[in-house]
Amino acid sequence: MKPKKIGLLTSGGDAPGMNAAIRAVVRAAVNSGMKVTGIMRGYDGLLSGDIVEMHAGSVSDIINKGGTILRTARCPEMNTEAGSDKAAGICRILGLDCLIVIGGDGSFRGAVDLSKRGVNVIGIPGTIDLDLGCTEYTIGFDTAVNTAMDAIDRIRDTSSSHERCSVVEVMGRLAGYLALWSGLTCGAEVVLIPEQGEEHNNVDRIIEQILENRALGKTHNLIVVAEGVGGSDALAKEIERATGIETRATILGHLQRGGSPTALDRVRAAYMGYKAVECVINNEYNKVIIYKDGGYSAMDIVEAVNYERPYDNAMHDIIKLLAR
Repeated sequence: MKPKKIGLLTSGGDAPGMNAAIRAVVRAAVNSGMKVTGIMRGYDGLLSGDIVEMHAGSVSDIINKGGTILRTARCPEMNTEAGSDKAAGICRILGLDCLIVIGGDGSFRGAVDLSKRGVNVIGIPGTIDLDLGCTEYTIGFDTAVNTAMDAIDRIRDTSSSHERCSVVEVMGRLAGYLALWSGLTCGAEVVLIPEQGEEHNNVDRIIEQILENRALGKTHNLIVVAEGVGGSDALAKEIERATGIETRATILGHLQRGGSPTALDRVRAAYMGYKAVECVINNEYNKVIIYKDGGYSAMDIVEAVNYERPYDNAMHDIIKLLAR
């Protein structure tokens, strides 16, 4: 049966490029003869019936904008059986042939719960954390890395001028990819990530390396800390106490979520949005659109949310080598 109507929402943390994905979904669907119901504020808006009908003009001039025009919100009620039952019932009342969800791990788990209740779903990975094991790329990651890189470059200018040690904490939730990429692009001496464990992130080892760097003639040091490790303020104080080197901590925080998406995020978002609608047209439901081995494909959503990508230490090894 030819699908006639889809729902579209963005959920969880916003990510640059979400609007590009929204634009692609809406226009690909409309050009295929489908109606699009935009759901405001994620699952919270679905449960409250906060909807808006969308057409091609609804997504004009948004491809360059950060954030999401559909807004987003956390929705603890979707973690309950009653909440999922209610959401599935509303999807049926709205007459949706499919619900397309743009978001991360939590958003997809909500979509899985809906699929178990007979709602057809498609997921598009949108998170700056790159913490979905099923895909090698998530919308927003490239912009977040570039934002962090620009901020760290500016911090390093001052750190170098004052011969300081700078501790910079980036986002990433429980994953270290944003820290690794930021550390490599900015020439960090140390990068602390959750994947390495407490032994690697030992304060004594970090202090020893800073002192070795000073002995080699380095006048400043940069340490990038992943959000999942945390403790940047305490680390900076301990470094200064142990070495006598003036040390400052900076937590970049939500700065990394905003801003106009990069060309890469816009392209990947457009492709993923188009592929999501293609799946709907072909009646291929309960999938997540992924980017892997240089191409786009669709993976079963249950398999996708449970897929664990093994950690590869290669980038961290390169950072350590180039820091000397």
